[in-house]
Amino acid sequence: MTGRPTEPKLDRSFTLHLRGDWGSANLHRVCGWVTQELAGRSGPDTRIAIWNSRGFADAVRAVGDHEVDIAMATPAAFTTAALDGRGVYAGQEFPHLRALGVVPQRDRLVLAVHRDLNVTTIAELRQRTPELRLATSVHDGVNHVGIGAHALLERSGIDVTGWGGRFLEDERPFESLGHVLAGRANAIIHEAVMLPEWQRFAPDYRFLSVEQDVLAGLEADYSWPSATVEDGFFAGAGGFRTLDFSDFVMLTTTELDEDIAYAVAWVLGETREVIEKQYRHLPAARSPITYPLDPVTMGKTPVPLHLGAARYYEALPTTT
Repeated sequence: MTGRPTEPKLDRSFTLHLRGDWGSANLHRVCGWVTQELAGRSGPDTRIAIWNSRGFADAVRAVGDHEVDIAMATPAAFTTAALDGRGVYAGQEFPHLRALGVVPQRDRLVLAVHRDLNVTTIAELRQRTPELRLATSVHDGVNHVGIGAHALLERSGIDVTGWGGRFLEDERPFESLGHVLAGRANAIIHEAVMLPEWQRFAPDYRFLSVEQDVLAGLEADYSWPSATVEDGFFAGAGGFRTLDFSDFVMLTTTELDEDIAYAVAWVLGETREVIEKQYRHLPAARSPITYPLDPVTMGKTPVPLHLGAARYYEALPTTT
């Protein structure tokens, strides 16, 4: 196949509700791009709202409970447990969740400790039981960073408060990185590894590889995959294994009209230049969106595709 999927033209007007992020970060930006292009191909009275969100389990629950039509969440793999009610979704499974696509974003959940603690592995950390002032996100059953961080700590045998330390908990990565840079924290577990703040303190920190049995258990129980941080990605640090924290997933349910689902997927794949040019001032490896976007890859979602979205991705040529 050499042609492109057919551009959607929705003659009817409709109202649609989306959930993005806090308001100025990447999920909201993606929602703004998609809704602009979708509205331009829909009836003249189409109205689309983008609601503020945290972009984590709250977004998954909102779309699963039909509070909104579409929601974005990150990392993509953390949403799969909602299909059959595992982890934080115990007792509230959402088997009707579907995906419209992913916006690729290469990210990791990283554990780092100050060099003054004189540890190079998690095993040494357990042996020394140092007093940690650990910066991370809130652990409230919603924030995926807090959920992932506490699961990693518990399964690794790292008892922050039991060792006399404390958590410095915030919602967003900027506050946590600020704690490290200001010296309030001597350890951190967080994501958004492309932010330049990581490089500022990396020479004074050691980045710890998560033990394989911990990674395997988290994948078996919650479908959280692991990944590698390459040698030299952080200044002065070697490569290591940790939790994958990649990709923004756009979620909906089986109830979304098929023509709208197709149109959204088409917008994601065929108007990607609109969002890519907003990030090209950054090197691709250090960008919050890993451009250039590949429509085939965008259709490889951890949650099953909506039938309308699947129709778009199946119509793609083998090379884009």
